[in-house]
Amino acid sequence: MFASPSGWGYDRIVGALANLGHPVSDQTVGNILRRYGIQPAPKRSQNTTWKDFIASHMAVLAGTDFFTVEVLTWRGLATYYILFFIHLESRRVSLAGLTKHPTAEWMIQMARNVTDEGFGFLRGMRYLLHDRDTKFCAAFLDILRSSGIQPLALPPRSPNLNAFSERWVCSIRQECLSKLILFGPGPLWRVLTEYSAHYHGERNHQGKGNLLLFPQAPDKSGQSGRSIRCKHRLGGLLKYYERAA
Repeated sequence: MFASPSGWGYDRIVGALANLGHPVSDQTVGNILRRYGIQPAPKRSQNTTWKDFIASHMAVLAGTDFFTVEVLTWRGLATYYILFFIHLESRRVSLAGLTKHPTAEWMIQMARNVTDEGFGFLRGMRYLLHDRDTKFCAAFLDILRSSGIQPLALPPRSPNLNAFSERWVCSIRQECLSKLILFGPGPLWRVLTEYSAHYHGERNHQGKGNLLLFPQAPDKSGQSGRSIRCKHRLGGLLKYYERAA
């Protein structure tokens, strides 16, 4: 089966097929493409769908968002905002920080952290998806642009366009946060980091072939018939099964 890149025109496809020993005319190529509802290359480039854009930029595309968690403090309930980033291709998540007051100064520091040339999470990224929350202030976006990252503000009320970020929030809420009562920001941060470790190395992902994202190095002892052990985090809330060494 031959599949051409989406931007190829009729003549380019004819040439590529000729290289494979299949001489056809550009008229034949045009007829086949029209049969499947595919427009000529110039029109295709003007009508790129959001799905096609995401698929073709996964390696250099990240998303960001906030979610909130209420914790008990000695003054009563307090709401904390958690800022995170996710690389769409690998699904790797970075917890940028948490705060009760996501001020412009705090956001500027977060932007500096994730764009740091040495260890910033957004190194190598070209685009960042975000909603129109006013917490993504002008200064925050300017720092991204100065680092070569183009912020892409999504239309209002369109969480499905940042689906990878939304899915991660859904996962941590359903699998972890909804089952805990937290006392203060310290325990909250511990829970977030423990779930992050579980998410990256101990949880199978259906969207990635039902595999672990970043599995630990396999045991090379060569032993057979080893017993299975259960590793757990947060008192058994998060579990992971593996062969015992």
